[in-house]
Amino acid sequence: MKTLPALASLLASLLPAYAALQSGPVEYRHGTLTLEGWQVHDNATPGKRPAILVMHQWKGLSSYEKQRAEMLAQLGYNVLCVDIYGQGIRPAAPKEASAEAGKYKANRTLLRDRVNAGLAVLKQHPLTDPQRIAAIGYCFGGTAAVELARSGADVAGVVSFHGSLDSPTPADGKNIKCRVLALHGADDPFVPAKDVDAFCAEMRAAKVDWQLVSYGGSVHSFTLRDAGNDNSKGAAYNEKADQRSWEAMKAFFAELFGK
Repeated sequence: MKTLPALASLLASLLPAYAALQSGPVEYRHGTLTLEGWQVHDNATPGKRPAILVMHQWKGLSSYEKQRAEMLAQLGYNVLCVDIYGQGIRPAAPKEASAEAGKYKANRTLLRDRVNAGLAVLKQHPLTDPQRIAAIGYCFGGTAAVELARSGADVAGVVSFHGSLDSPTPADGKNIKCRVLALHGADDPFVPAKDVDAFCAEMRAAKVDWQLVSYGGSVHSFTLRDAGNDNSKGAAYNEKADQRSWEAMKAFFAELFGK
């Protein structure tokens, strides 16, 4: 029986880091609309830390973004998944999701304002180092991440995973104060070459510190397992591109924040 405390101590030491993760919903407002984000941090790490804002794909804040938030929290970040659509608005069917996302793609000012509302919440969190904040987004969220940068937000960097790169007002690139990393499927039919070229021209004209990484053999949604594996549909998961893009993001953050 005397060995039980030692065994318990050993088992505790072997528990994975995510056992210390704390997460839960966060209600906040943009105007009269109630939004519901999701916040995650590692409770085993004391004090302020770099923070990451996560933007969701076209179906709204889901378990996918929450999983990515946990992965980021395990790396030592304070993480907030924003809610762009509003509390309870989580369109499940592609038609409804496309319509909802379309509202914001057609109104970039509203999209920027909605994302900045989430950024304000993250900045005020007691675990956030307000001088070390970055943002990432997937698909529609990738568009939102770039629009956050175009809004002139005071963040260190933004990362777009297979997001649309077009801009109705390319001159807004001059507002960008942060570094930009775009992770792109080289064969993505939903982000045409003309939009990629225009994005590059916008970044150059504005003298932004930017990077564009294109993953060969990858189409839209290359980080989403639920997208299947049929590239002919235009959206499909690609394991190598998923892993490589995550490592590229980590290297980008190490450059922004230090290791």
